[in-house]
Amino acid sequence: MRKWLARLAVLGVALLVAGQGQAALAQDPAAGKKIVRVGATQAVDSMNPFLAVRLVSTSIHRWMYGFLTVPDSKTLKPSPDLAESWTTSEDGLTWTFKIRQTKWSDGQPVTAEDAAWTFNKIMTDDAAKTANGPAVENFESVTANGQDLVIKLKAPQASMLENPIPIMPKHVWEKVTDLGQFSGDQYPAVVSGPYIAVEHKKDQYVKLKANPNYWRGAPKIDELQVIFYDNPAASIVGLKNGEIDLIGRLNPPEFEALKGDPNIVQWNQQGRRANYLQINHGATTTDDKPVGDGHPALKDQKVRQALHYAIDKDKLVAEVQNGLAKPAHGSIVPPMYTDFFWEAGGDTKVTYDPAKANQILDEAGYKKGADGVRTMPDGDRKLEFRFSIHTDTPIEDKLAEYLTGFFKEIGITLTTKKLDSSKFTEETGVTGLFDIAISGWSVNPDPEEVLATHLCSRRPTPSGEGGGTESFYCDETFEKLYQEQLKELDRPKRAELIKQMQERLYTDAPVIAIYYTNDLEGYRKDRIKSVTSVPEQDGILYGASSFWPFYSLEAVEPAAAEAEGGSNTGLIAGVVGAVVVIGLGAFFLTRRRKSAADDRE
Repeated sequence: MRKWLARLAVLGVALLVAGQGQAALAQDPAAGKKIVRVGATQAVDSMNPFLAVRLVSTSIHRWMYGFLTVPDSKTLKPSPDLAESWTTSEDGLTWTFKIRQTKWSDGQPVTAEDAAWTFNKIMTDDAAKTANGPAVENFESVTANGQDLVIKLKAPQASMLENPIPIMPKHVWEKVTDLGQFSGDQYPAVVSGPYIAVEHKKDQYVKLKANPNYWRGAPKIDELQVIFYDNPAASIVGLKNGEIDLIGRLNPPEFEALKGDPNIVQWNQQGRRANYLQINHGATTTDDKPVGDGHPALKDQKVRQALHYAIDKDKLVAEVQNGLAKPAHGSIVPPMYTDFFWEAGGDTKVTYDPAKANQILDEAGYKKGADGVRTMPDGDRKLEFRFSIHTDTPIEDKLAEYLTGFFKEIGITLTTKKLDSSKFTEETGVTGLFDIAISGWSVNPDPEEVLATHLCSRRPTPSGEGGGTESFYCDETFEKLYQEQLKELDRPKRAELIKQMQERLYTDAPVIAIYYTNDLEGYRKDRIKSVTSVPEQDGILYGASSFWPFYSLEAVEPAAAEAEGGSNTGLIAGVVGAVVVIGLGAFFLTRRRKSAADDRE
């Protein structure tokens, strides 16, 4: 907290600017509006859904726009949204979606032509591919006939009902001449979802109002506001002071700081995030040319396996995550997705065993020197690796300390390298200037997207254009399994193929899963009357893979909230808690990839 207060003193001018913008959100309770404020520890990268890749942005867009289907709030399986029904041809290559009769927020009808235009734009415009390009790679053609949307595929695709692309209003977006330079900040936005974005101040807040034309019915609150904070400590102060009503995706220290507050409900459930180490096992571009400066020892699978055996995951969970996570004895799909989750067993399972790790390295010829540090078999270079983490992320600093100790026990030196979000993304996803890096993904109910980040095609191009790789992986076995699962329409059989893909990642170790973090959130019960998670039993609120939690929100009546001490004017009094994020204006992601510590999905 002292460090945070010191930063506030240094950033006094910036705070004043931020305070003016965020104080404008304060709502006089006498106006009688039902308003809920959500805190976020990252800012929107773009209000343009074709470009937005941050989790906060994609969450807001889920609240604004309709999709063909959405995860069912109970089962997480695909359920109707803008597509009220669908059929598929016997060969699985032609899908016909019946678009429901409803209206955009400006009163214009929603048609299949809107969906066809959206998909075709992504198929033909490179800029439009930024956020969701892979989702249409298997599309041969997309056409509209009245309310019928017809998608013809190049090959059968099991994930067709999990398409992550929001449907955009053609009559608005076809006027945009340069999609790659369009920020999408024209208000009020024209939407088909439960909320209409009406105001956005960069790095400060987004304000949304209930959509009276929403086909399910208008939300039960009048206004939803998303307030941006530059660090979790500030957001916790904001929640305690009543500046915000809900905060999600907390780290254990911030979550535990909420204990004992009678006005706050702590939400601790199984999460949808896999956290892992990304290892530079020999980064290459799509034409198989080496890129970057990764340590040559990491090209050796035996070295990667030794690293895996050296990691005490139980200790990381207990002492880095304060017990609020599950040790990862699987791969990149978290255990909440029971159909697709794979966990190692028998001889395949890697357990904490530094003696075995040392044995593997000894037998592979990596000898320890007088200083206890191993060298390459030819004696040319020591096993000294860099560990890339994000700046201003204390939990990653703590993780680095533990990994440094673990690897020292097997004769490997680890040096922490801190990078800001843009530099981190560039070095670990395009230029390959790293050895080991912290990584992770917020996985959707269908894990195809996270699996695709490990395909050969997702490596950067020779010119350095990012394809969205999460590991620079390119493996024939993994590729074959990916194509097989894509075509397998029998869900249990497909799940088995997906588990084989995870096993391949686990044994080859281009990534090493360390833990699955819990979903840690908090909200003020004097401001929020009820909220439904996804899934409905023991699920997620903020950051869920559906609009449902924020559509289902019910706020305490303004008069009652004031009587209980939950004043909306707390935002003015406590605006010091919300710090403007400086320097993000120049940041632009050109690939589908997480942008900061656990920001992507």
